[in-house]
Amino acid sequence: MTRESESGLPIEPVYGPETLAGWDPADKLGEPGGYPYTRGVYPTMYTGRPWTMRQYAGFGTASESNARYKQLIANGTTGLSVAFDLPTQMGHDSDAPLAHGEVGKVGVAIDSVEDMKVLFDGIPLDQVSTSMTINAPAALLLLLYQLVAEEQGVSADKLTGTIQNDVLKEYIARGTYIFPPKPSLRLVADTFAYCKAEIPRWNTISISGYHMAEAGASPAQEIAFTLADGIEYVRTAVAAGMDVDDFAPRLSFFFVSRTTILEEVAKFRAARRIWARVMREEFGARNPKSWMLRFHTQTAGVQLTAQQPEVNLVRVAVQGLAAVLGGTQSLHTNSFDEAIALPTDKSARLALRTQQVLAYETDVTATVDPFAGSYVVERMTDDVEAAALGLMARVEELGGAVAAIERGFQKSEIERNAYRIALETDAGERVVVGVNRFKLDEEEPYEPLRVDPAIESRQAARLTSLRAARDPAAVAAALAALRAAASGPGNVLYPMRDALRARATVGEVCNALRDVWGTYTPSDTF
Repeated sequence: MTRESESGLPIEPVYGPETLAGWDPADKLGEPGGYPYTRGVYPTMYTGRPWTMRQYAGFGTASESNARYKQLIANGTTGLSVAFDLPTQMGHDSDAPLAHGEVGKVGVAIDSVEDMKVLFDGIPLDQVSTSMTINAPAALLLLLYQLVAEEQGVSADKLTGTIQNDVLKEYIARGTYIFPPKPSLRLVADTFAYCKAEIPRWNTISISGYHMAEAGASPAQEIAFTLADGIEYVRTAVAAGMDVDDFAPRLSFFFVSRTTILEEVAKFRAARRIWARVMREEFGARNPKSWMLRFHTQTAGVQLTAQQPEVNLVRVAVQGLAAVLGGTQSLHTNSFDEAIALPTDKSARLALRTQQVLAYETDVTATVDPFAGSYVVERMTDDVEAAALGLMARVEELGGAVAAIERGFQKSEIERNAYRIALETDAGERVVVGVNRFKLDEEEPYEPLRVDPAIESRQAARLTSLRAARDPAAVAAALAALRAAASGPGNVLYPMRDALRARATVGEVCNALRDVWGTYTPSDTF
């Protein structure tokens, strides 16, 4: 009996050579570290060293998050990943009316360079790689990070890490946008140019399919719409006068990893192959590093359940294994209690230990691309690739990613798939252990981590002190210079850096840009 994959593609009971008719291994596979990178972007992959174990964390105040980062480093994490609260993500200060009730809830509250200093206190920024999950105000947080490094005595050319900086997926699936698409893309292009000149080892964007998947996108939709967004970013930077090889090697991607191991491995392989061909054939990139799709993976938060939460430990281990078998460059494994609340110290440690078991107690790091040549995985890779290319062609027919977003195409496609999944789950056709099968009559009690609501008033007090201590004339002049730059063609990151150095707040800088660029209001027209 034929089953269907998460993308709705057939999975046959048996695969053999006949299912790969016309398949050319030399064309489709290549060697590890060689075009088209189906088998991985590096020749040795994990046989030299494991992936970066980058645990996503941040909550409450900067000092609380700093303590969690130090615990993770002590436990063996090899890269930091910062979660910001919603006011920070939306460019509002903690004492803004719109921030009320959300300060420090889903991430750390960062209002100024003073908070950023506390966040990384005692952490040498020339010795860690830091990822920051921030989009619309990504340039601001990167500049704050640079200013903290500067005060530590660390030069910008020593900094390594990634800013997500992917605002297009916010219009599609997540909603933490600020400005309309055109100025948002200009800000992304300015960041590319700034980092090439000032922070050359920094990954300037993490083009993200993760949040689309969490909203209900199938694996084929996830990579199709993510790569279409990537094409839009490349076109924007090229149109701004940059040579593709000046910025493409610093592009990175961010995908989900689900429990469906075979299709997830196929998805990652297909994504690498598509991107390599797009960069070489469409954009004429000459540097092989411009062809490489390097990506971070996070296990699937949407598949975690509040019912029998300890079962999530098994789900996360399976999802992490899929990411590793698919060739990820870095990995975050979710904590088992994240369907209930922010992770506790213990659950965060267990999530990291899951990665360490995969890296050091299994044999998946002993060979490069363990599934190469597997009849089923090679066929599924072809199928996912074909489905993704079909969706990407539809985006192109609509005029590209931004035009398709404005028509509501990607959002409507994802919502249709999410509805299909919900119907299958409700009908019991899609088994979710502990939810629609193998349930308990009574759930065991669990005490979650709770964020102190007094954080909001403490952050407001810090802002009051900051504004009283700074030079108001210098801040006003810096913000005026930023507005002038935003009105013209110059790179806005330089006056933005000056404003932040003068102790302008995140909200004040974003408001200066709102004054010039306005804000985005979505419309569903497809």
